[in-house]
Amino acid sequence: MADLSQVQEHAEVIGADGVHVGTVDHVDGNRIKLTKQDSGEGRHKGHHHYISGGLVADVEGGVVRLSANADVAVTFEEEEDAG
Repeated sequence: MADLSQVQEHAEVIGADGVHVGTVDHVDGNRIKLTKQDSGEGRHKGHHHYISGGLVADVEGGVVRLSANADVAVTFEEEEDAG
């Protein structure tokens, strides 16, 4: 796992394949909270989602690169609790 203290607000999160996954809202413990604008479609729209810090392979130049391809990484996203 990369050093999450290097993750900056509004950094782009990309999969190992270079595909956009989301934009960092902030780091919350060992997870990265994504902005609502990258929240997906349908029932997921308008909710914050989280990416586990364990998926972060590298943080460099304002970009967070994940160890999984984007289509796989989004299956590991956690949705913000409603309450």
